[in-house]
Amino acid sequence: MKVVKLSEVQSEEVHTPLFTGGDVSRQTPFPAEDLNSVNFGVVSFASGARNKMHRHTSDQILIITEGTGVVATNSEERTVSAGDVVLIPAGEDHWHGAPGATSMAHITIQAKGSQTTQIEE
Repeated sequence: MKVVKLSEVQSEEVHTPLFTGGDVSRQTPFPAEDLNSVNFGVVSFASGARNKMHRHTSDQILIITEGTGVVATNSEERTVSAGDVVLIPAGEDHWHGAPGATSMAHITIQAKGSQTTQIEE
């Protein structure tokens, strides 16, 4: 067993073409080699920041931990806030983040080895 305090896990800025609109940071509580079957992290979006439309090869679970944001698919857009849990099925085009005036953070859980493909908007 391994126990960590998120307050002691360093946050790193994320710089990839998948994100737009503002600062995004990620905390990775456990090294990848410690995880056998899942990827896990905490992603924080500054107000105005979100990711672009994309899909994953595995299901994705988002647990909203702070603030208010949006999770959207091609056919639906939902406002989410702390305490909400979202299931995004494998292969579903979607985006999520904090496109409005408030920041948002979520825990993300996916199968280890899941691939992300950005969809041109």
